[in-house]
Amino acid sequence: MVTAAIPDSLVLTPVPVLPDVPDTLRQAIRQLHAALGPAAAALRPEVLEQACVGYLTLHPTGRIERAGLLAVADMDLPNTTERLWVLDLANARVLHRSLVAHGEGSGHLRARRFSNIEASACTSLGFYRTADTYDGIHGYSRRIEGLDKGQNANAYDRYVVLHAADYASPEYIRRHGHLGYSRGCPALPPAQFKAIIASVRVGSMLLLSGPGLSSRWLDGAAAGRRFLARGWR
Repeated sequence: MVTAAIPDSLVLTPVPVLPDVPDTLRQAIRQLHAALGPAAAALRPEVLEQACVGYLTLHPTGRIERAGLLAVADMDLPNTTERLWVLDLANARVLHRSLVAHGEGSGHLRARRFSNIEASACTSLGFYRTADTYDGIHGYSRRIEGLDKGQNANAYDRYVVLHAADYASPEYIRRHGHLGYSRGCPALPPAQFKAIIASVRVGSMLLLSGPGLSSRWLDGAAAGRRFLARGWR
């Protein structure tokens, strides 16, 4: 007897509440989420909080240089949804929203397995700094540097980069019912990749969020102090 394939669950994994985030910062993040409007309706508030806390913790360290901008992908969302956002924090604007592929080792519709290992073909969770652009086998691409030891620190050596892929397009979903898969890269739609790569220029922050994310940069107390002193700058 042939057993039918069981489809991926579309029930999202709950995102743990971050400890030690001051009420003033939580309120500011809620206000930011509301101000971002319909384009950010599918961006879960808890994932936005992760991104904002990481940004506020990282920026003062000099590991990211570009102020007021962050990119965040919720890899727990199905890959049939636009689950990558590029945000202008100072002006509360969604600059870009797009599809983004995950690694073939990470799952089917939703990314469920993550790895920092060279041959895993998995997405690696955590915070990244955007680096230089180059023309490679996928054309115009941007390197990214993992900032979380043990989770994504091998990304640069694994050639995990932002690049375009035909399998990351709405047309691919219409034909196959899901996106295709990378070797771990957050691959982007051909119609949007140039604008997205240009917007996250060198020194910007990218968060790939998903189940089991753990990072030293999710420091609620440090983020609160930074926000009180400088806001989103």
